[in-house]
Amino acid sequence: MKWLEKLYTFFILGAVGIGMIFSQLNGAGSVAKGLVLPLLALMIYLTFLQIPLKDVKASFRNKAFSISAILINFVWTPVFAWVLTFVFFPDQPALAIGLIMLLVTPCTDWYLIFTGVAKGNTALSVAILPLNLILQIVLLPVYLFIFFGTGETVEAAYLIEGVIWVLFVPLMLAVLMKKLLKGKRLLEANLLESLPTIFLVLAIVAMFAAQGNMLLENTGIFLQILPPLIIFFAVNFFISRRTGKLCRLSAGDRVSLTMTTLARNSPLALAIAAAAFPNEPLIALILVIGPLIELPVLALVSRVMLKLDSGN
Repeated sequence: MKWLEKLYTFFILGAVGIGMIFSQLNGAGSVAKGLVLPLLALMIYLTFLQIPLKDVKASFRNKAFSISAILINFVWTPVFAWVLTFVFFPDQPALAIGLIMLLVTPCTDWYLIFTGVAKGNTALSVAILPLNLILQIVLLPVYLFIFFGTGETVEAAYLIEGVIWVLFVPLMLAVLMKKLLKGKRLLEANLLESLPTIFLVLAIVAMFAAQGNMLLENTGIFLQILPPLIIFFAVNFFISRRTGKLCRLSAGDRVSLTMTTLARNSPLALAIAAAAFPNEPLIALILVIGPLIELPVLALVSRVMLKLDSGN
């Protein structure tokens, strides 16, 4: 639906506001917390339904895209994130760890929605998703040890459960549904394209309804984390766009590269923080605040890229 795309930024901001209002209702936070994972899973399932599997397989052969995404996400970004923590939080290790955890974990769910809104190559974004997921799980403890001398153990069972429900179950259900439909459409095309966005908005409402009180009690931290995050998004936007052009990627592939190097995996990082740092609430708070800044930025970037690539 074209009208949904045009009002996308307002829906994102409205979802944040509604979630904050719900967070003030007694009992709403606990209910909302249980809704975040199912809503993200539904969003991913509906997104997978729209992607031809043959295109996903072909995307693995795009070496220029894959190598560029890996180098930006797992070589450049960790170093850049450490520099930002050194500049902005030299004497605040909890905030520094939270920022590092946020920035070194590429998104594995809602970036697909923003890629679609910006007319990017969604199949290509799906192709890089499993690799992004595996690398961030393996490398996050390494980054923490290198930058902070912190080697906390992540509870694998808690992490694996979230990955299974948000990624693998939706993928398997989508594959099964495609086989059952045998090329037929489950829903009218425009409605199917709009549903993932609707579930993303609902997930954002639930996320902020669950964590709104913590955010309101620590509003000063929002102002502290805002500058480094804005710098991160601005610099990585420029780097990903330049890299895409140097690698001669198509307009759609450049959008995918930009989104996979900008969007961060706040829910996954929050799960890891809860398991590895149960006595450091400020680390979790950074990961709660992150989407409040990230989501409007991604919505804006998706609109900007539509304009920049309209002639390509």
